[in-house]
Amino acid sequence: MMEQHVLLPLIVALPLLAAVLIRVIGDRPNPREAVTLVTATIVLALLGLLAGDIYRGEQPSFTFAEPVPGLPIRFQVEPLGMLFALVAGSLWLVTSIYAIGYMRGHHEQNQTRFFMCFAIAIAATLAVSFSGNLFTLFVFYEVLTLSTYPLVTHAGTPEAKRAGRVYLGILLGTSIGFFLFAILWSWFLAGTLDFLPGGILAGTGDSFLLSIILLLFFFGVGKAALMPFHRWLPAAMVAPTPVSALLHAVAVVKAGVFSLLKVSLYIVGPETLMALPGRQILLIVVAISILLASLIAMRQDNLKKRLAYSTISQLGYITLGALLATSAGLIGGSLHIVMHAFAKITLFFAAGAILVAAHKSEISQLDGLGRRMPLTFIAFTVGAVSIIGLPPFGGMWSKWYLALGTLEAGELLLLATLMVSSLLNIAYLMPIPLRAFLGKTAEEDRHVGEAPLPCLIAMGVTSLACLLLFFFPQPWYQLASMAVLP
Repeated sequence: MMEQHVLLPLIVALPLLAAVLIRVIGDRPNPREAVTLVTATIVLALLGLLAGDIYRGEQPSFTFAEPVPGLPIRFQVEPLGMLFALVAGSLWLVTSIYAIGYMRGHHEQNQTRFFMCFAIAIAATLAVSFSGNLFTLFVFYEVLTLSTYPLVTHAGTPEAKRAGRVYLGILLGTSIGFFLFAILWSWFLAGTLDFLPGGILAGTGDSFLLSIILLLFFFGVGKAALMPFHRWLPAAMVAPTPVSALLHAVAVVKAGVFSLLKVSLYIVGPETLMALPGRQILLIVVAISILLASLIAMRQDNLKKRLAYSTISQLGYITLGALLATSAGLIGGSLHIVMHAFAKITLFFAAGAILVAAHKSEISQLDGLGRRMPLTFIAFTVGAVSIIGLPPFGGMWSKWYLALGTLEAGELLLLATLMVSSLLNIAYLMPIPLRAFLGKTAEEDRHVGEAPLPCLIAMGVTSLACLLLFFFPQPWYQLASMAVLP
């Protein structure tokens, strides 16, 4: 137990220590990036040790402080939090490798600030995943927003500054206006903000009152990008591709949907949630968000913006799992955190590689590039097929359980929504590699080659992970089922 008490704060503190060292080292690239890679490796190893305790049924905790009586800042690792932490920790290491090739190859400015803020954001993400109560989750949810703002505005251009204002405006506006209100109301009704199986709000109010709180939670967690509070996500695509890849395909957006899953499981409770009329309103909103975002994605010529709207749609899948509140639906939503993370980060890695090697950002400019950059576009195809949910890639399993969840809940229209959405996934993703491999190469692109080696290594790792997740989903399924079926 002593080892667990040490591990929890150490895992969160190490990225913060790395941020300090990166700032001290300054503009010496090799030592600075060595700090990033070594710290990310150690954190991932420590997460592996901690995961062993969770698989054995333990839930270690650590109380950092209690600023208000009854509201401690406390970490407690449960299976769903462990799942999220493993995703964020493993992809921090992979993205750090990618970022070295990208930032150098693209000659980005302010690289020290970039790696420093990146490490702080990872620390906040790990703290969110380990949150032992809703108060702790909210504190680090906000830290994550503030620490990623400099990454969104990294370029310093007027467009980046506008995007940063949208980013802060929507995320802080929803969290303070709705999320915080829902938290305070929950504390007033339940007298606690601890995460408890079955939900702390069960039996504390009538269905109308609890429906209002449910709506406040789901619209207040703006990082879940539920329409109409989604505009920050496409706006944030002005950030460098490593930021788009990890923070807007994994850490930031997944912190949002992870929070919603925690609310469903431990604050409202699945049984209470299924009886609330507000749930039906949210299911309609989620279905519209899934389909409308896919339709908007089809119209985007900018590659990163198409991927951004795809992410909005895919986040809807996880939100749907949280709202279905059936065991299969919740497991499917939890698994989609993993499956979508590895697939979407592969797509963003490919988009960044195309920008670095070919200086192309529009889909209409990609004709014939597949023959010049075959490894990049093969990786893109792997990520795309996994997002679509076809075997032999991991995205199939999360969609399978989500579909089972709709049948468990008797929601056939939502099953149809998932099926139509998968067809739309094909329509907006597959034309990209097809035109790259089958189109005519422009004369100006005949000199183009692959991106720097670190970018290729990162894409290879995440592509392989998409394949392995199909054949070996059991570790992730076990964590998801332990959370949903304790």
